Amino acid sequence: MPAMDRERKVELLAGAARYDVSCSSSGSRRVARARGLGRANHAGVCHSWSDDGRCISLLKILMSNACIHDCAYCVNRASNDTRRAAFTVEELVDLTLNFYRRNYVEGLFLSSGVVHSADHTMERMLEVARRLRSERFGGYIHLKTLPGASSELVHRAGRVADRLSVNIELPTERSLRELAPGKRRQDILDPMHWIAEQARAARAERRSSPRAPLYCPAGQSTQLIVGATPEDDRQILALSEGLYHRYRLRRVYYSAYVPVSPDSRLPPPDRPADVLREHRLYQADWLVRRYGFEAGELLGAGDAFLDREMDPKSAWALRHLDRFPVEVNQAPHELLLRVPGIGHTSAARILKTRRLASLREEDLAHLGVVMKRARFFITCGGRAPEGVRITPAFIRRQVLPALRRPPVSPHQPSLFEAGQTP
Repeated sequence: MPAMDRERKVELLAGAARYDVSCSSSGSRRVARARGLGRANHAGVCHSWSDDGRCISLLKILMSNACIHDCAYCVNRASNDTRRAAFTVEELVDLTLNFYRRNYVEGLFLSSGVVHSADHTMERMLEVARRLRSERFGGYIHLKTLPGASSELVHRAGRVADRLSVNIELPTERSLRELAPGKRRQDILDPMHWIAEQARAARAERRSSPRAPLYCPAGQSTQLIVGATPEDDRQILALSEGLYHRYRLRRVYYSAYVPVSPDSRLPPPDRPADVLREHRLYQADWLVRRYGFEAGELLGAGDAFLDREMDPKSAWALRHLDRFPVEVNQAPHELLLRVPGIGHTSAARILKTRRLASLREEDLAHLGVVMKRARFFITCGGRAPEGVRITPAFIRRQVLPALRRPPVSPHQPSLFEAGQTP
């Protein structure tokens, strides 16, 4: 086979990396070194949007798309008839630095198929990151930690990378055995544990010595494939909640299953990706991480899946009307956050404003409250908004027309419905 030129390698290996969505990389505060190249600020880098609204970018690429594993859901599976390619360490270092100097990217997200063994491949990925740092590259580096890699390699990876991630991929051991027989669940969980322990030790060390070295300062993340296996939303959210508590993950990313090759163990290849289910899981995950909800609260006693018509916060509120209405002039912060249409920013504004004067209904929209949803769950000075009846049927009829209708063709919705906040 003739040698492949670099441009073709970039096209092939960047395309093969597109299914990994766990590349959002906010959270690093790595500072540029004197006469160094690049800087990773708190917003991080990726082909996405930062918290402050900026579009940010990174080189997202595989070191190789060859793999010893034969995971049924993966485009790079060993049995898939696709053209294989690989970068050398020198090629990837040169590519990253040149892309950065041309202002194409702000950092690197590097993953790989497993070539020969997890340790062999991790060694080569680590060498890329080490070489970049030796070239005084201060930009963002996100390394994928391969299942089965040794604790020593994971430790070294956290010293040069801003973020590490290891994809759990499937929610249960049973599904992993069926679709990815070459992988063991413990080989995925062990690196998560090591990263969490090393990060905890590094934080303790820096409390006593501010010059102590950083370890994975932007934390770790993982990805779950949704819809390739029969697990329901209740199981998925319970797993995610456990990962947050046990390993202090920054994010769990959800990826609606996209057929990449026919396999009798998988859903039919003509079935579209369920992006609405993915969207609802992201909304529920946000409530668990940022709003103090427990995963078990977001589904009714007999429900296995999140409500497809209504966002999880509104659906929860309809099931708990005994807790409403909330008096906005008296309710504590944690209770305000339970009201659909009130987010962290608007709750903080309510608390600040009501210290000066009693709030009226017409004030709330100016404070950022989404009244189309909040009006059914609040009172101002003991009075409910005009025309509101607090019954599930009435609220559902009023709220649903305001929500975006299901798309005709699959697309990726935003985290919240158009023009709305939690």
